[in-house]
Amino acid sequence: MKNKRQKFDFRIRPIRNIDRAWVREFISRHWGSEKIISRGKIYYPHKLFGLVAFKDKKYLGLITYNIKKGDCEIITLNSVIKNKGIGTILVKKVKEVAKKSGCRKLWLATTNDNIDALLFWQKIGLVLKSVYPNAITRSRKLKPEIPYIGNYGIPIRDEIKLELKIK
Repeated sequence: MKNKRQKFDFRIRPIRNIDRAWVREFISRHWGSEKIISRGKIYYPHKLFGLVAFKDKKYLGLITYNIKKGDCEIITLNSVIKNKGIGTILVKKVKEVAKKSGCRKLWLATTNDNIDALLFWQKIGLVLKSVYPNAITRSRKLKPEIPYIGNYGIPIRDEIKLELKIK
């Protein structure tokens, strides 16, 4: 017998200017800095487009993205409560935005130690596209806060690009 996920109610809306300070603090707390490095570029999520998930007046999740040249790159995704569908719904909503914007693909980069993220992204349909060996050495020049040892005691070295074609 399959376990059915109990319905968890929350709402999603675009990031508003009143959310920007919260986004900045949230990213700093969860990512070690207010800046994110992806494929050698610096991003400041509190300045990007994104969506927040919330219930009542409590933030439950955040996704930020950048649309450029027909591609939508997911910069960050966080959920404060795991296994309630928050991240999945946030990605689904960004995919809808990307499709309406004429994007051909949705993509992101993560690190080799981020096993839980690699599992999540593949489960929702993204595929491994490229591996960039030792890319994090270059990223540390832009963001020295990146630790050397990551999840599960794995050395953080490589970036892995995942993508999903938008139909």
